[in-house]
Amino acid sequence: MPKPISHVVRRPGPRPGDPDVEIPVAEDLVTVPGHPVREADISFYAREEPLEQWHMEKGADRDWAWTVYSDEFFDFRKAHENTVKPLVAESRKSADVEPTGEPDETVDVTETIRAKAKELGFGEVGFTRYDKRYTYKSKKGWVKFSNAICLAWEQDYDATQSTISMAAEHAHYGAYEVMGEQGLRLGDFIRTLGYHAQVHNPNDASAPTIPYFVNAGLGQLGANGQLLMPHFGSRARLMMITTDAPVRHDEPVDYGINKFCDKCQVCVQRCPARALVREKVWWRGALKNKVIYDRCRPLMVKMDGCGVCMKVCPVQKFGMKPVMEHYVETGEVLGKGTDDLEGFPVPDGRYFGSGELPQFDREFFDFPHGTREQWLFEQLKQRMDAGEEVTEEELAEFADQVKEAVGQTKKGWGSTTDD
Repeated sequence: MPKPISHVVRRPGPRPGDPDVEIPVAEDLVTVPGHPVREADISFYAREEPLEQWHMEKGADRDWAWTVYSDEFFDFRKAHENTVKPLVAESRKSADVEPTGEPDETVDVTETIRAKAKELGFGEVGFTRYDKRYTYKSKKGWVKFSNAICLAWEQDYDATQSTISMAAEHAHYGAYEVMGEQGLRLGDFIRTLGYHAQVHNPNDASAPTIPYFVNAGLGQLGANGQLLMPHFGSRARLMMITTDAPVRHDEPVDYGINKFCDKCQVCVQRCPARALVREKVWWRGALKNKVIYDRCRPLMVKMDGCGVCMKVCPVQKFGMKPVMEHYVETGEVLGKGTDDLEGFPVPDGRYFGSGELPQFDREFFDFPHGTREQWLFEQLKQRMDAGEEVTEEELAEFADQVKEAVGQTKKGWGSTTDD
C-alpha cells in the first residue's frame, strides 16, 4: 500500500532547458527543512573552538600520503596540484577586483546569476547568507561579502560507478579543476553586473560548504557525511562565491533525507573501512552520522582514493525522484541488497558484492597525526629513541624542514579536496 505523501518538492532541472523535477516526500520521512541544528552550540564552538582547514590541522597525514601513493596516483596528484595552484592564486585576490559594469535596478540579479551559472555548467545554484560562524580560523577576515552563491558541479556518472578506481579519481579531481575555472568566469560575469565577487576555490575553501548548501535549499546531509542533492545525490563537487550583489536568499527544504538515511544505511554497511556509524550524534551543533576519520583516511590513501560511500548511495545512483517515488510506493530503498548498487572493486582486482567486505589488520590503519611540524618532530624522536645517530647536517636540514612546514601552515595554501 502506498505511503501517504506529506509534500512535493519541485526543483529545476540540472541543465538549461531541462524540465522541472517533482520529488514526493512521504509523511514518515518528514523532519525539518534543512538540517536539525542547535544554534547556540554552533555559536559556542565558532567562538571557543573555531574550525580549521583540513590540510593545516592534519598536515602530517597529508604529507605522509604522498609517501604511500602508487607511482601512477602520485604523478596524477602532482599534475592536479599544478593545475589548481594558479586558480587558487587568482581566487584569493578576486575580492579586490573592481566591478566592470554599473548596477541596473531593472535586472533581476538573482535569476541572472543563476542562469549564467547554469550556462557555465553548474548543475545546482542557490543563494544564502554567508554565516561567518563556520569560517576556518585561518580564513577569519578574508571573506568580505555577506551573500553566498552556492554552486554544485556534477561529477561524471559512469566514472563514479567504477569506484574504487583511477577513473573515478580522475572524475573527482577533474571536476574540481573545471569548476574552479568556471567559478572565476562567473565571478567576472557578476562584476559586469556592477558588483564584487569573491571566488572561494574548492581547493582553498573558506569554510565547510555543506551548511551553506543546506540553507540554500540544495539538499540535506546524508549518513555518508556528504550533501545529498536532488539530481546528483552526493555525486557533486561544491564551491561558493560571496558577493555584495543584492540577491534573494533561498530557503532550506525538507527532502526527507534526514529520516531516509536512517532507514537506508547502505553506505554505513558498505564502507570498506567501517568508518561510518549508524547512530547520529550531536557534533558542533549539528545532528549527524559522524565519520570516523582515523579509519577513513588510511584506506583512502592506501587505495589511491575511495568514494564507496558515494557510489553505493541510492540517491547518487538513481536520483532523488526515483528513490523517493519507490519509497512512497513500496516502503523500501531502491536497489538495496543488490550488487548493482552495493558492489565495488578494489585496486588489487578483487570485487565485493552485497554483504561482502575486505578485511584489514590493525597496522593498516596506522598513520601519523597532527600538523606537518609535529610529524617531523615525531620522526626525529623515533630515530633518536632507536639510538640512531643524527648528524649536524641532518639537524640543520631538519630545522629548515620545520621552518618550511610552519611557513606552509601560516600561508595556508593547499588542497582541501584531498578527501
